[in-house]
Amino acid sequence: MPNASRLRAAVVTAVLLSSLVAGCGDDAGDGDLTAQRLDWEDCPAPSRAEGGGSAPSPLPNGDEWECATMKAPLDWAEPEGDTIGIALIRARASGPASGRIGSLVFNFGGPGGSGISTLPAFSEDYAKLRTRYDLVSFDPRGVGRSAGVRCENDRQLDAYFQQDTTPDDSGERTTLLDNTKEFNAACEQHSGKTLPHVRTTDAARDLDLMRQVLGDRRLFYFGISYGTELGGVYAHLFPTHVGRAVFDAVVDPTQTSEQGALGQAKGFQLALDNYAEDCTSRTEDCPVGDTAQDVKDRIATLLKDLDAKPIPGAFPRELTQSAATNGIAQALYSKDFWEYLTEGLEQAYDGDGRILMLLSDSMNGRGANGEYSNIAAANVSINCADDKPRYSAGHVEEALPEFRAASPLFGDFLAWSMVTCTDWPVPGAGDHPAVGAPGSAPILVVGNTGDPATPYEGAGKMAAALGEDVGVELTYRGQGHGAYDSKNPCVQTAVNGYLLDGKVPAAGTVCS
Repeated sequence: MPNASRLRAAVVTAVLLSSLVAGCGDDAGDGDLTAQRLDWEDCPAPSRAEGGGSAPSPLPNGDEWECATMKAPLDWAEPEGDTIGIALIRARASGPASGRIGSLVFNFGGPGGSGISTLPAFSEDYAKLRTRYDLVSFDPRGVGRSAGVRCENDRQLDAYFQQDTTPDDSGERTTLLDNTKEFNAACEQHSGKTLPHVRTTDAARDLDLMRQVLGDRRLFYFGISYGTELGGVYAHLFPTHVGRAVFDAVVDPTQTSEQGALGQAKGFQLALDNYAEDCTSRTEDCPVGDTAQDVKDRIATLLKDLDAKPIPGAFPRELTQSAATNGIAQALYSKDFWEYLTEGLEQAYDGDGRILMLLSDSMNGRGANGEYSNIAAANVSINCADDKPRYSAGHVEEALPEFRAASPLFGDFLAWSMVTCTDWPVPGAGDHPAVGAPGSAPILVVGNTGDPATPYEGAGKMAAALGEDVGVELTYRGQGHGAYDSKNPCVQTAVNGYLLDGKVPAAGTVCS
C-alpha cells in the first residue's frame, strides 16, 4: 500500500463521478545545469502516465498554468553524463511583485504521485499562499513525464491487482511470489536504465537544482506524506539551503519498511475503528452495522466470503478480497470518503462490488477508461530503491501474528506487502532515510492523530530526528490523511503564518 497523499482525493473523485508536457529547457551553454533557462509554456493535458484528463483550467484570476522541463543528470554521481527531463508546473504569484517571496515547491507524496496533475486540482486550497509565492510542483524522477518507470501493461495490471495478496496455503503463496517476480522483471525490462537512479536522495538533489534554476537562494517547500520524507532527506543533504518548509502527514524516518508496514496496519485499523464509531453514533441507523464492533465483524465476514467467491465489480472484473480490502483502505484516507465506504459496503452486501472496486482502482491509478497511470510502477521502484531489507515469505509468516494483532482486517494485507521488493533488480539504499539537519531553518512538522497512512507518532519522530531547534511539531486532533487540507482554521493559520510571514508556532501547539 503506497504512502499515499492528497493526490488520492483527486483520483477518487474523478473515478467515482465519471463511472505535461512541458516545454524543453534550454541547454546551459557551458554544461552547467544550474545555468539552464526554463522555457515556460501553456500546459497541455496530463499524459497517460500522469493519470490523463484535461489540461488545467485557468486560475480564478484568469492566469494560465505554465509548464516547463528541467534537465537533471540521470546519475548524480556523473553530473556531466546523460540527462533526464523533470517536468514542472507553476502558477505565478497573484499578489504584487514587491511582496513575492519566491517559489513554493510542493510534493504531494506517493511516492509516485504526479505533481503536474495534483497541484491544479488543489490550487484553490493554496490560494492564500499564492499571494506571495509562485506555486510550483513537479513529477519526481521515475514519475509521469520525468523518465517515468514502466512495468506491466494495462491488461497485466488488471490481473496483478486482482490476485490474492493474502495467501492461505502454499499454492496461493507461490502464485503471489511468482506474480511479484514477474512484475519486478517487467520493470527491469522496460526501465532498467532508470531504476538505479530513482532514490529519494536523487530526487532531493533534483530539488536543489530546481531551487537554483527557479532563482531562489533557499528552498521554500511544502511536503505531504512521502513528500515529508523527501523534504527530510533534502534538509539532511542541504541544511543551509532550507528556507521555510512545512511537512504534513509525516512519514516516520526512524522505521524500517517492516516497521512502517506494521505502523500502517495500526493506522488503518484506528481509522476503521473511528469510521465504525462515527457511523453507529449517529442519530439515524448505521446501514452497515448496529454497533461499531458489528460494522467491523460484517466487513470481516464480507472479506472472508470474497476470498472464497468474488462478486461482480466493475464489469467485466470481479471484486476480490484483495480489491475490496484495497478499496476500504482508500476510503479511509479522508473522512469525506466515509460516505462512499458506507454506500460501497451496502452494495457489496447485496452482491454489487462496483463502488469498492472503483475505490480500489483509484488507489492503483486506474482510470475509468481502463488505463493506468504509472503511480504503481513508480511507487514500487522508489520504495525498493530506498529500502534495503528484502523479506522472504518465511519472514512474513513469522511476522503475521504481530500484524494480525495490530489489525485483524489489514494485518495480512500489509504483512504480505513486504515481499514486494524481494526480487527487485536494484539494491536498496538503507534501512531508513537520514534526515538529521543541524543548521537548517525551522521546519514545521504537522501530525494528525487520526491519520491512517502516516500514523501520528511519525510526526514526533521526524521532529526529533531533524534536530533540536529544527523540527517544530504541531498536532491536529482530526481524521484523515494530512491536516492542512482539513481546512481547520487553527492548522491553516499556523502554516500560513510561517510560510507567509515567518512566524514559527510554539512547539507542541495543538489544534482541534
